[in-house]
Amino acid sequence: MKEKPIFDNRIFWDVDFENLDYDKKYKFVIERVFERGDVPDIRNCRRYYGDDLVREVLLNAKFLPEMRMYLAAAVIDRPIEEFRCYKLRQSNPELFPY
Repeated sequence: MKEKPIFDNRIFWDVDFENLDYDKKYKFVIERVFERGDVPDIRNCRRYYGDDLVREVLLNAKFLPEMRMYLAAAVIDRPIEEFRCYKLRQSNPELFPY
């Protein structure tokens, strides 16, 4: 069994952090780390889940803040246009008043 990654508690402020199942809730954890985490958190996330799973989850995420979407694109080395959240934002621009 892999050792659980260490993330800053502030990333998961709204859930029971101690009982969070990192394997069952992998999509939630990866999206939340990229949405609210800093560089060490992102490194720990990639180390635990592997780049292939992180890439798959991020490309299919329904929402990431705009700046975090660009960060994720750089981290996984994919164009921003491949992100589902980017496509959704383009088709519904009034939903995202940035």
